[in-house]
Amino acid sequence: MAAPISRARAAGLRPEISAGSRLHLVTGKGGTGKTTVAAALALALASTGRKVLLIEVEGRQSLAQLFDVPALPYEEKRLLTVPGNGSLWGLAVDPEQALIEYLDMFYGLKRSARGLRKMGAVDFVTTVAPGLRDVLITGKIKESVTRTNPDGHLAYDAVVVDAPPTGRITRFLNATREVSKVAKVGPISRQSEGVVSLLRGKQTSIHIVTLLEEMPVQETVDAAAELTDAGFRLGAVIVNRARPCVLPEELLEPGHTVDPELVADGLKQVNLPASLAAGLAREVSDYADRLRVEQENERRLGKVDAPRIEVPDLNPPVEISELHELARVFRAESEDAPR
Repeated sequence: MAAPISRARAAGLRPEISAGSRLHLVTGKGGTGKTTVAAALALALASTGRKVLLIEVEGRQSLAQLFDVPALPYEEKRLLTVPGNGSLWGLAVDPEQALIEYLDMFYGLKRSARGLRKMGAVDFVTTVAPGLRDVLITGKIKESVTRTNPDGHLAYDAVVVDAPPTGRITRFLNATREVSKVAKVGPISRQSEGVVSLLRGKQTSIHIVTLLEEMPVQETVDAAAELTDAGFRLGAVIVNRARPCVLPEELLEPGHTVDPELVADGLKQVNLPASLAAGLAREVSDYADRLRVEQENERRLGKVDAPRIEVPDLNPPVEISELHELARVFRAESEDAPR
């Protein structure tokens, strides 16, 4: 029997993050910071007293770099112990190892699978059939979410996945469903049905990370529509590197320019050289232009029917202390967190 998550622990999250979700898939266009956001979300969940597993699936060892630990093997490793009895674990999924585990679990063919691996057959199959890689990876994700300890309690309170980018997230999540159409009976069919049920169920949320730039926003809008049409459940749209607006509204109006003479007058009042005025005026104008573009892209995000969370602008590489800061944004008390 699964251990229930208390209301107090669930209340530690922002309302945009469903307390009923145990599987959080984080996607986004490459370069939007989805790995960092996935890690921050996992750390936020752990800080509410949960035992959390953070999974990466693209073979880049990004989690090892982020948490400054040796490359993760194909086994679950503790990354952090969090005050309040929470803990964060990491796993880098290897499709070859997942296939060996799969064959052993359902067919007792672990030794044969190892022989195939030595021959290079496993790598060959997973390379020429990328859909199989996705089936193996999603199968391992499902096993991690549903696994129980000998006492009957779930092994993890929550699982967070640094998922493939928006360009292929729907195909990744649909791979097992395509297999289930072929395999009608037997262990493959039962496993496929379980994966499909989990990924489309109420326990799963798919969060999309974006920047307020044209291409990431367009991919977010497109991916949200594809995921919804395919029957998946959206979580939150997470706007990364959000910049605060520190300019008066009139400067954001199209065609408005900054008067260097006014800037010079202001500099004189604070005993700074007026010679800085021209360069400063250009910088303010450029900043206003960027904010106008961001505001337009923010309006375009309105097409996505999902709650939105803004996270602060942290320049990579992100340190552990900064990751803790980012994690606070996903906590219920984050209203006062820096933006």
